[in-house]
Amino acid sequence: MSSNGSCKYSCETASETLEWINAIVDFIRPYSFLTDAHVVNFFKDRMWEAIDKEWMDCLRKEAVENLLQIPGGVVQDHWPASLKKFIVTLSSLVLPRQQQDLQTVLPGMNMTSLNSVLSTGMNWKKKHEVEVLSAVVDSIATSVGANAIIDVGSGQGYLAQVLSFHYQHAVVAIDACSHHGRVTDARAEQIKKYYAAQMRKSVSGNRSLTVPKTVTCNVMSIDMLKALADTPLHKDNVSLLQSSCNADNGSSLVLAGLHACGDLSVTMLKTFMECKEVKAVVSIGCCYNLLSEEGFNHVGSQCGFPMSCGVISAGISLGKSSRDLACQSAERWKCLENDAGLHNFELHAFRAAFQMVLSVYYPEVMSTSPSIGRQGKALRRRQQRVVPNSLLHHKENKCSLSEINSHMTGSCSHKKSTELETDDSFDMMLETTSITNENSSNKATKCERSEFVGNYPLFQKYCLSGLCRLGLEPLKETDIHGIWKQVESFAELIGPYWSLRAAFGPLLETFLLLDRLLFLQEQGSSIEAVMLPIFNPALSPRNVAIIAKKLTQM
Repeated sequence: MSSNGSCKYSCETASETLEWINAIVDFIRPYSFLTDAHVVNFFKDRMWEAIDKEWMDCLRKEAVENLLQIPGGVVQDHWPASLKKFIVTLSSLVLPRQQQDLQTVLPGMNMTSLNSVLSTGMNWKKKHEVEVLSAVVDSIATSVGANAIIDVGSGQGYLAQVLSFHYQHAVVAIDACSHHGRVTDARAEQIKKYYAAQMRKSVSGNRSLTVPKTVTCNVMSIDMLKALADTPLHKDNVSLLQSSCNADNGSSLVLAGLHACGDLSVTMLKTFMECKEVKAVVSIGCCYNLLSEEGFNHVGSQCGFPMSCGVISAGISLGKSSRDLACQSAERWKCLENDAGLHNFELHAFRAAFQMVLSVYYPEVMSTSPSIGRQGKALRRRQQRVVPNSLLHHKENKCSLSEINSHMTGSCSHKKSTELETDDSFDMMLETTSITNENSSNKATKCERSEFVGNYPLFQKYCLSGLCRLGLEPLKETDIHGIWKQVESFAELIGPYWSLRAAFGPLLETFLLLDRLLFLQEQGSSIEAVMLPIFNPALSPRNVAIIAKKLTQM
């Protein structure tokens, strides 16, 4: 067994970044059949036949734990040379995700553990992200002399409140959801009471507290962020005024976004370039599937992809399937337990076989691209309560099913899928797991590959559940068993296929991030831009921050 070496490319300059981008483009072009694939059509379109037969013959016999390592660039010595070369070459093009030593990159950065008051309501992932990002943003804001920070897509205000109460910055928290704004305000009042009590006990009792201000608006354009940036920002009075970005109001702002969804991260970078009041930006994106893309119902400069002239000149398009694939996390695949991995592959097989049922017996439904997943948090919690104990047990830092129910991408409440793709399979995973639990009388047994393939009773229940979710009645002529017998012998191929396809996830994300970085680098020497993995990737898969500062007055 061996793993990929370090990436041989650099992105310190625009020319180096473009060289890296072109290498990725050259590599992925021949594999568009794999990156563009809808795995729900695996059986219907006999997708395994597009893969090198020698590869599939080898991988169909491979242990599940080895398949789960493929997206991370790990190869086995006994694999065909061409397969090993493919994975190693792909991995050499991927941005390394190990958490950067931030003290080296940002000397003087002061990161501390959040107290129990500031971290109230945060899970372990969010606490880690907010601790790190707040320290990074504080360092950048201090370095540019910012008098205010705008938290874009602030959610419940966790980042804004730490920057405000702990680091004492003036902060404006923007979110499209008015409920989030109310939660942010209520939470801030509780935190304020704590800090006010602490101050009364100390010599700083006369110091006024800095409380983040909330603005509810849907940031649909650069002009919207510009308007806010143009507004004089006082700690006690923040309003959103429509004014010219060229107005000289003396503001010095930093834009910050923790997993700003889809085009929002792109809008932040463009606003940074176009608005002179914005001196720096710290952006961590997510939900690449929600990016607008030129040529896919979008035209013009407002598209989220491509951003840079270099990528535009390359003339490559991705499409939703590839952008959705960019959400796949090698770290989450790597830490997945074998049992959960087997369930994952089984559910892909069930979903693809269910597609055959729809295609044969309900062709009119296929044109509507129905979704059989995303049944809401209440259903998810109810399903999770019946997951077998063995799948919820942590051992050797492995992740359980309940931790990877956002298809091993890292969770984001904005992520949706409107197509019959793999997201639905992952959402149905917990439901099928509960069926397994019911059938086994609550006995936690280790799943073997042979038990997944050919398990018709589970597939039948899956189909009936799927039809119910689509509001369909089983037809008298519907032969679910016949469909399963057609595909049963090929079901073991879906694990190898999906593992090879998932290997492109980190590469496609690297490509999207490099496009954003190159966009900034193309603006000239007055902009300093870097791309850094700032989070632990096992905790937070979307861990790359794009940080940019203006070095001279623009």
